[in-house]
Amino acid sequence: MPELLVEILSEEIPARMQTRAALDLKRIVSDALKDEELIFASADSFATPRRLALVIDGLPKKQPDVSSERRGPRTDAPGSALEGFLSSLPESATVNKRDTGKGEFFFATIDTSGCATAEVLAKVLPKALKEIPWPKSMRWGDSDTRWVRPVESVIAIFDGEIIDFKFASLAAGNNTCGHRFLSSGGIAVSNFADYRQRLLEGRVLLDASDRRAFIKKEAAKLAESENCSVKEDPLLLEEVAGLVEWPVVHIGTIDSDFMNVPKEVLITSMRSHQKYFSCLGKDGNLANRFIVVANTETVDNGKAVIAGNERVLRARLSDAKFFWDQDRRSSLATKMAALENRVFHAKLGNMDKKAVRIEELAVDISNYVNDADKDRVKSAARLAKADLSTGLVAEFPELQGIMGCHYALHDGESQQVADAIAEHYSPLGPNDICPSKPDSICVALADKIDSLIGFLAIDEKPTGSKDPFALRRAALGVIRLILENKLRLPLLLMFEKATIYYGFKINPSAHLLKFLADRLKVHLKVSGVRHDAIDAIFALGDEDDFVRLLARVHALSDFLVSVDGENLLIAYRRAANILKIEEKRDGQRFEGEIKEANLVQGEEKALHLGLKEGGSRMTIAISNEDYVGAMTALASLRVPVDSFFDKVTVNTDDVGLRENRLKLLNEIRSVLECVADFSKIEG
Repeated sequence: MPELLVEILSEEIPARMQTRAALDLKRIVSDALKDEELIFASADSFATPRRLALVIDGLPKKQPDVSSERRGPRTDAPGSALEGFLSSLPESATVNKRDTGKGEFFFATIDTSGCATAEVLAKVLPKALKEIPWPKSMRWGDSDTRWVRPVESVIAIFDGEIIDFKFASLAAGNNTCGHRFLSSGGIAVSNFADYRQRLLEGRVLLDASDRRAFIKKEAAKLAESENCSVKEDPLLLEEVAGLVEWPVVHIGTIDSDFMNVPKEVLITSMRSHQKYFSCLGKDGNLANRFIVVANTETVDNGKAVIAGNERVLRARLSDAKFFWDQDRRSSLATKMAALENRVFHAKLGNMDKKAVRIEELAVDISNYVNDADKDRVKSAARLAKADLSTGLVAEFPELQGIMGCHYALHDGESQQVADAIAEHYSPLGPNDICPSKPDSICVALADKIDSLIGFLAIDEKPTGSKDPFALRRAALGVIRLILENKLRLPLLLMFEKATIYYGFKINPSAHLLKFLADRLKVHLKVSGVRHDAIDAIFALGDEDDFVRLLARVHALSDFLVSVDGENLLIAYRRAANILKIEEKRDGQRFEGEIKEANLVQGEEKALHLGLKEGGSRMTIAISNEDYVGAMTALASLRVPVDSFFDKVTVNTDDVGLRENRLKLLNEIRSVLECVADFSKIEG
């Protein structure tokens, strides 16, 4: 079936925008074609630094013919109504009378022939191209069209023929061009296969995945020739693939004068400023080699390119080495004074005050972390933010914490203190490594809890997709630190202490606990934990021990999928519904002692005994944090509860018996709610 090929050639598109733009082009055009009843077999989009391309295969040559029916006025309606109806119809329409059972009406049948696909594309494509949402766009020349960069040409070919439309004041055609430096003259194409091959001959690799694979393969080969390997960096690989249309990979050398600078500084400088890949030696340490990807071939096989990049890198690393040497002239502790001039938040004070709060809170947390040393925790917490005042962190903000670690070791601090400084921002996301060293855990938790309490207290909560202060990330960090290290940390107490250290009159602890509970549900959803089970445990109130909470949630989740759990949940709901109706009718709650003299039937006696004994075993199990045992005790109630509902009539005419039996139902509800609020369970 016919094929559609579209290309927009422009000046260089920023690498970070290419993938999204290609996907948007495919989505917008595909949706527009579907709206026009043009169904196709497949669609693929591509991006290079200079072009967006789209190929859609399996399109029909014309839209399908459509037959529609329109009801008109009744046959006995005034003539003017019929005339108005007829005048609204196309000439090809046929009109008939039909009895609908509610009277006789005129009906018109309208047969519409589908338009040629080329005509539809001429209308759809210019509109679709204008709808592509660029993060930043521009106008140029006399055109009102906005695009990320000035457009140079447009290809639009359907079934071998050019589609007649204009975009950005340019008429669509079948001509493009190859690589900016390695190809000359225009390239005329007839279909996608021809387009892709002609671009390849013109030194353009159209598919970004092909460019990534080529760069990775050639970089590995060059690194191996120098007895090293390329440091994995998928994000940098994707970015570099978006900077070149014809990747040419070279390997260069780092001047030995810079190899005593911390490896993180070298890697970050090469990555951020130059888009170089770092190399690792056989021992896993940073090697004095780097990979650079050029966008052109040279007659000297890249010698001048390598020399030029080594010269530029030398200048870059000279700056980094200067900051490294300058920063070490004074201790990390002396840099803390400058934190007074660094604002944390206008309503929350400066970074020095934050450092003091973190220090106090980290020491409090250390009481609940095995093997944490209060003195080390105190030192690490106080120094954690000091590297914000250093030259290297000012140049490379992403190295905060890491540089603090290096400066702390230079000043003679212990490895544990230095590690706690380096790790106190972690984990930064769901895939980041979570600190596991005792001192690091204390400082990382204190930093995150301090931020969460502060921003919630001034009502800076995340809204929708907006989270300018990364509070969701901080909350996830708290959750992971607690669960992955199995910390028995009383969160509400820590929140209260953090509030006191701020000096707030309003305590946001309850709001923060709820915020954490919501993030916990999201976090546990990945592992298949029921969110309603979390709600059911939290509803009991004041559960701030997440390790205990998770144990209860797992035990409850396992119980709910068992036969006993399913039946007891039904019984709970039945009891709760009856009580709700009867308490509303009588205007009272059926609480208090059950009168054993009014237990007439064997089933109600057995239920009363079972509730007493099972409830006692369950209470002991819960106090011992044996939640599986608590669920086992709960399961023992299934038989007496089922028998009670099968054999006993609750709403009997005997007022005393009725009240006693309603109290039994209340006891069922109360005993089960010692484990969880079953009203929160879904399904």
